[in-house]
Amino acid sequence: MSTFWDRWARFYDCAQWSNRRVNAAAAARTAERIPAGARVLDCAAGTGLFSLAAAEQAGFVLCTDLSEAMLEQARRKARRRGLANLDFARRDLTALPDPDGAFDAVIAANVLHLLPAPEQAVRELWRVTAPGGRLLLPTYLQGKAGTAYGTMIRIYQGVGFHYEHAFTPETYRTLFERLNLGRVTVEVIPGRLPVGLAVLQKPVEPSGGPF
Repeated sequence: MSTFWDRWARFYDCAQWSNRRVNAAAAARTAERIPAGARVLDCAAGTGLFSLAAAEQAGFVLCTDLSEAMLEQARRKARRRGLANLDFARRDLTALPDPDGAFDAVIAANVLHLLPAPEQAVRELWRVTAPGGRLLLPTYLQGKAGTAYGTMIRIYQGVGFHYEHAFTPETYRTLFERLNLGRVTVEVIPGRLPVGLAVLQKPVEPSGGPF
C-alpha cells in the first residue's frame, strides 16, 4: 500500500481537489475537538491536512504515515506555514511503538475504509489515547457517495487504488459499537464524498489509593 502512496504523493492534493470543501470541513471539525495545548498523534496523515489543522490548537503534533513521500509533502506545508510544533515519523498505525496513553488526542483520518481489519487499528489507536483523551476518526463514507464521485473512485481504482469498506453512517457507527470501547458519536459532513467523523472519548481511570 505504501508503494502506491509513495508514487502518488505529489499528485494527492490535486486528486483531492474535487472534494476539497468536505475535506477542509472535516479537518476543521476535527481540530475543534483538540484540547488547547494537547499532545496529538496523527496516523495515516498523508500530506498533513489534519496535522496542520490540529497544530493550530495543539501543543505538539506527531504527524505519521507509512509513506515517506507523503510525509515529505506534509513537512513542506508545515515549513511554508511557519508551524514549529510538529514532528514527523514513519509509522504503521496497527503497530505503534508508543506507550499506552501517550497522547491526549489521536487522529486517523480517511484510512479505516482502506484496511481489511479496521478493528485492529482502532484498538491500537485507543491504546495510545490517554485516559480522558479523544480518538478522532474521520473517514470517507463511500456507501453514501453520489454517482459522479462513484465514477471518480473507479478511475482511482484503475491506477491501483482500492478500498475495503464502503461505509454508511450506520455501518460506521456499528464498527465502533461492536468494539465496546465506550460512547461514540458520528457526525456526517455532507458533500460529494461525505465524511463520517467518529469521536470516542476515553474514560478517566478511577484513582487508586486508600479509601
